This record gives sequence, C-alpha cells and structure tokens, in this order.
Amino acid sequence: MDNDLVTDESKTAETPAEEEAGESKPVDEPAEAEVEAEEKTVSPDEVVEPEFSLTGSLPQPRIKILAILAGSVLALDVLTKVLSVAFLEGADPIKLFGGVLYLTFVRNPGAAFGMAEGMTWILALIALGVAGFILWISRNLRSQPWAVGLGLVLGGAVGNLADRLFREPGPMRGHVVDFLSLFDAYGRVWPVFNVADMAIVCGGATIIVLALMQHDYDGTIHKTPPAPVESESQPEPK
Repeated sequence: MDNDLVTDESKTAETPAEEEAGESKPVDEPAEAEVEAEEKTVSPDEVVEPEFSLTGSLPQPRIKILAILAGSVLALDVLTKVLSVAFLEGADPIKLFGGVLYLTFVRNPGAAFGMAEGMTWILALIALGVAGFILWISRNLRSQPWAVGLGLVLGGAVGNLADRLFREPGPMRGHVVDFLSLFDAYGRVWPVFNVADMAIVCGGATIIVLALMQHDYDGTIHKTPPAPVESESQPEPK
C-alpha cells in the first residue's frame, strides 16, 4: 500500500512539469513574407508615373506641328497680301465693325511702328537669322506649346521676308504690304499691320510665357524646390 501511494504521488508531481514543458505558446508575430508584402503595398495616390519610359526614350519631336502651323500662316499671309494688292491699292479704306478695324493699303519699307525705315536689308538678314535658328533647334523640339509659338514666329518671319526679297523696289529692299488698321483708316492710332505681324506677336508672347513658366522647348520643365520649413524652437525648460 505504501509503495502504491508513493508511486501515485511521484506520477502526480511529474505530470504538471511534463505538461508545462510540452506546451507551446502561440506566436503572434506575422510571417516574414506577409511583412514584406505589406511593405511593398503602395496606395494609388502615392504612385508617381515617370515622365519618360523606363527604356529612356523621349517624346517624338514636334516638327510636324511646327511645319503645319508655319506653312498655314505663310499661305494665309501671302493670300491676303495678294488680295490687298488687287483690291485695296489705290482704293478708299474699308470700314469694318463700326470703325474698330479698317482695310487699307500701305507699303512699309521698315519694321513695325515705322521703325528702321531704309534698313530693309538689315531686317531681311534678321528674318533669315530667326528662321534659320528656329529650324536648327527644331531637331530637339519636343514641347507642343513651344512648337505652336515657334511655328507662328517662323511663318510670320518668312511671310515678311518674302516681301523684302521679291517685292519692289528689289531683292533685300522690298517693301512689306500692310493692310489692317485699328480705330483709324490711316494708322494714326495703331500702326498698320498684316497677318505675318499678328503671327509674330502671338508666337512671341507664347514663347515669353513658356520661358517665364520655365518650360523648355525640349520638353524639360524646371520646378523650383520648395523652401525649407524652419521648425519652431522649443522653449528651454527652466
């Protein structure tokens, strides 16, 4: 009897120790794969698309837009000048829109606003230089707004250059045909101008705005980095 009691007591004493040793506590930490998956998950708002493709390819040059716009301006300028010579030369000015615009006829030997009269050959050389420069940078022209601005300037410059090359009194000395006047029939409020002049002014204004916005003709956009925010100094504890 005593031996049986001793045996039962020893089994009872060993059982809790064995159960405690055999018990395994549950692990609450997530698996490493799940942690990596959560770290790689990015919300759609945080995704930033690259400006160019991963292969490094650049947008196509906008030469087609430049050529179409410049050609359209040149064709319209030549057509309106031919009609002006045919119907306005020697005729009375035509009043339009209640006197806001007049169709008149002027042969301008100089530049806009009556400047540089008698220096037609210099103006022709400047127009040649402008046209050549635009054609030269068009190889890297990848900005559509720049293509519009440069196309207007190129078409207008070539339009007036054609007058200086082919109209009287001779090559490099030809007078430009102007036929539009604002608020006065004879250009006493605003100088008489033509389609080429309008294209040059609009294209030049477009280029100036793009330059102020730091947009380059090759498609590069320069962004000014934000100013660093100074942290407020905490008062020192007394």
